[in-house]
Amino acid sequence: MDTLSERLTAHLDQIRQQGLYKEEREILGRQGSHVDTNSGQALNFCANNYLGLAGDQRLVDAAKEALDRWGFGMSSVRFICGTQDQHSALEREIAQFLRMDDSILFSSCFDANGGIFGALLGPDDAIVSDELNHASLIDGIRLCKAARFRYRNADIEDLRRQLQAARDRKCDQILIVTDGVFSMDGSFAPLEQICDLAEEFHALVMVDDSHATGFVGEHGRGTPEYCGVEGRVDILTGTLGKALGGASGGYVAGPQAIVDTLRQQARPYLFSNTLAPVVVAGSRKALELAAQADDARAHLKEMSALFRSLMEDAGFDVLPGSHPIHAVMFRGDDGAALAVRIAARMLELGVYVTAFSFPVVPRGLARIRVQLSAAHSEDDVRACVKAFIDARESVIG
Repeated sequence: MDTLSERLTAHLDQIRQQGLYKEEREILGRQGSHVDTNSGQALNFCANNYLGLAGDQRLVDAAKEALDRWGFGMSSVRFICGTQDQHSALEREIAQFLRMDDSILFSSCFDANGGIFGALLGPDDAIVSDELNHASLIDGIRLCKAARFRYRNADIEDLRRQLQAARDRKCDQILIVTDGVFSMDGSFAPLEQICDLAEEFHALVMVDDSHATGFVGEHGRGTPEYCGVEGRVDILTGTLGKALGGASGGYVAGPQAIVDTLRQQARPYLFSNTLAPVVVAGSRKALELAAQADDARAHLKEMSALFRSLMEDAGFDVLPGSHPIHAVMFRGDDGAALAVRIAARMLELGVYVTAFSFPVVPRGLARIRVQLSAAHSEDDVRACVKAFIDARESVIG
């Protein structure tokens, strides 16, 4: 019988032969709109650095000061001796920014989503989840004993059917769960219609807003603000690892009773080390800057529209939308390998993008996901589009 290592080696060889192997390229310095790589300097169009804050010197300075004042690490979970007053301050500031009662920090949003369902729901409850929800939501739901119902992506009629099925089953509490922005497509959840159905079926609404907080909506408060449903979404989860500084950490924001219950029962919170002091300090500064970033949000919107227009004019298949995520599609059986080759050629041309294929996206729907940042200039955007065109000519002919 083959050993595990032999079987895994054969499996990895097969992934390479299919052109699906995911290489990790090293960045030789700070994250930003321009990065140094082993292939030279490149324009970076694949980071979640929507407001351009990841390498911002103001965050670096806040983190340096925190090292001297707060130390390097906490060596503890929160309820033992792992809570500094700055942790509590950041939680209050997140809640105030999102207009929620309170918030609770986790070491990542993956952990936040992994811990919330089992802590709040039991076998007499139900979760109704969008089929394209993030992997962390899917995994968290699997850890919960509540009944599970899944509806087709952003399909309100199918959501109604699943809610009725949960009600017919006489479930106590029903929780509708959706991404605010579906990260592989750059599409928005129809939150107004979801909230309408939630009220009709006496359900709660939970939104993972990781790809929206800080830059979506007039004031950056995410998809509830963008969709006009602030006050109607019951639970928000999100990350500090994207627009809000890009480091690490996640949160749950919502009613006081829910946050307090998570402090008592959420396993990733109870059994994971406290968020590092430097990350807390940098994230507080990032949240402060995001609250004042009207000009950056306007510029990001303008650059996103420019990129989409230029790519469509050049004949590329770009999924429709207005989010800074742009899915440039390479469909069909050979699409995955083609996307990888084009991305590799673009790096040679000085533009850093990443190809996505199965199992990250469905088979036959490979793509290069391009992400705009407020730190990108018009020249940067035009250079990215030119690299797409040149790489296509080089790879396809």
